[in-house]
Amino acid sequence: MNVNNANDNTQKAADATKDLVNNAAETAKEGVNATRKVASDAVDKAHETLDAAQKQINPVIDDLAARAQELANRSIHFCADTSERARRQLQQASEVTTRYVVEQPGKSMLLAAVAGAAVATALIWGSRSSRH
Repeated sequence: MNVNNANDNTQKAADATKDLVNNAAETAKEGVNATRKVASDAVDKAHETLDAAQKQINPVIDDLAARAQELANRSIHFCADTSERARRQLQQASEVTTRYVVEQPGKSMLLAAVAGAAVATALIWGSRSSRH
């Protein structure tokens, strides 16, 4: 029965870790998409402004537009690269955690129990101090 509980807890821990990784990856993806939208909006606005002024200082405007576009592209690529790195690191952490739980179920259960006790203690202390 303890082996079944350990296996259930191991699977729950693995599932929770995978959920955490997926949530973090989704959040990072949303951040990249938001950054892309902001950058795209900024580039669109810059193009509108440049078109109006282009009649007066055409060579300078063309140079500034190219620089703005390059900066926006670099920013987008930087955010995408950062997001991908974070996703890979979270995936590696998930794999390491899952492997540890599978290889060391007893220690994993002990660590989970200690963590649960710490959270419960913090909650109890927090509720006591909020009453006073």
